[in-house]
Amino acid sequence: MVRVALAGAAGRMGRRIAQVLDQTEGALLAAGFEAPGHPLVGQPLSVATGVAGLEGTLGDDAAAALEQAQVLIDFTAPEATLANLEAAARAGKAAVVGTTGLSSKQQALVAEVAGQVPVVFSPNMSVGMNLMFQLVRQMAEVLGEDYALELVEAHHDQKKDAPSGTAVKLLDQLAAARGWKRQEVCVYGRQGMVGPRPKREIGVGVIRGGDVVGEHTVYFLAQGERLELTHRAHSRDTFARGAVRAAQWVAQQPPGLYDMLDVLGLEKGK
Repeated sequence: MVRVALAGAAGRMGRRIAQVLDQTEGALLAAGFEAPGHPLVGQPLSVATGVAGLEGTLGDDAAAALEQAQVLIDFTAPEATLANLEAAARAGKAAVVGTTGLSSKQQALVAEVAGQVPVVFSPNMSVGMNLMFQLVRQMAEVLGEDYALELVEAHHDQKKDAPSGTAVKLLDQLAAARGWKRQEVCVYGRQGMVGPRPKREIGVGVIRGGDVVGEHTVYFLAQGERLELTHRAHSRDTFARGAVRAAQWVAQQPPGLYDMLDVLGLEKGK
């Protein structure tokens, strides 16, 4: 039985993870916590998460929550995630992190923690999306530079980072397939007299609005044909299931930085 301490347990993603934990054999929500000052701190965990029958109350102390668990699951915000990871490292507990929008410096700090405890860090915990990470790279390599690369992603109106962490991962895969650096070739929207499209370019479009859980489409465009590869998340449950699967896996691993490809046993692109 893997016991989980859930950060942001009363949030949209936290509530879905709590539900999946409750439904998963071999996994248990041992403790849930929120930031100090959250209006639901002190309330029964069943009320805070919407999952009937859960024992305990919603806390505001990561260290106290981790004392009851083996693995931290965190889908909160960059600053909070780093603080929670430091608490996990001090407690010698594994972690699963799905937080997006981390800077390069913040990602380096995650890697630092992973030198002490096992950490699964992925911008997207969906099994289907992690397969897509592999497929877009393979397609870009096989199709070659006669096929222009474009990406469009859509999310709900509360999404804070743009493009999404998932989109950035897809762009990294596309750029790597061509031997490019993402930071040098991506064009984020186009306006005005931009002229003919150069081959050494990846166009990126971002849509925000409504309650879109997540949609990513990669286009491969050539003279005479177009290929499109799309992933649509219909609910947050797909990410929650992946996170719980990752928690069960990482609890058995030595210290190190892992991603969902490791969890799923998929071979990483060279």
